[in-house]
Amino acid sequence: MIELQQITKIYDNGVVGLKDITLHIEKSEFVFVVGSSGSGKSTLLKLLLKEIETTEGKILLQGQDITYLKRRKVPYLRRQMGVVFQDFRLLPNKTVYENVAFAMEIVEATPREIRRNVPMVLSMVGLARKAKSYPHQLSGGEQQRAALARAIVNNPAVLLADEPTGNLDPHTAWEIMKLLNDINHRGTTIVMATHGKEIVNAMKKRVITLENGRISRDVKKGGYEDED
Repeated sequence: MIELQQITKIYDNGVVGLKDITLHIEKSEFVFVVGSSGSGKSTLLKLLLKEIETTEGKILLQGQDITYLKRRKVPYLRRQMGVVFQDFRLLPNKTVYENVAFAMEIVEATPREIRRNVPMVLSMVGLARKAKSYPHQLSGGEQQRAALARAIVNNPAVLLADEPTGNLDPHTAWEIMKLLNDINHRGTTIVMATHGKEIVNAMKKRVITLENGRISRDVKKGGYEDED
């Protein structure tokens, strides 16, 4: 499903994001990526999303080499992905409903599909009553749930998540994790960067620990290793 072959990312300012990473993620796996701030978690997700380019190495997604994908082909690649960013990235001039519907419009879903799927997904994440609200009218947690709804509305093959529960209260965070678990059980591959030790320890999924841009630990049914 996802394969990284000897990936190194060095930013223009000389900072090393990742160093010689080789990694294989199977279809339908649920993988937590953990590590301290600056360890390379966000760099890994941005490389998969083609927000940034690798310095060395090769990236494959579902057997396709996406290492040097032409920019005009990137939008088609992203149709296979759902993404939840740490900073939400909701469109400020669209309502919650319109933000989620926009993700379906991009993949040319029919108006009937949009009318059916958007309310269902908003209900799943607990935002049915906020459908007509704008992002600035929502709490941080509500914005994150709206971002999650947008990410899953097209049933993507891969869901990339950067701290999707970081701004949520514990109860809501667990509701989101249950939803993510259900999505994973239906076949979606999930790669989630997180600092949520309790969530990682409880769910017993594969845990990849990054340290200074390298993989220091990769455990199939692991927990969050303390950093001291």
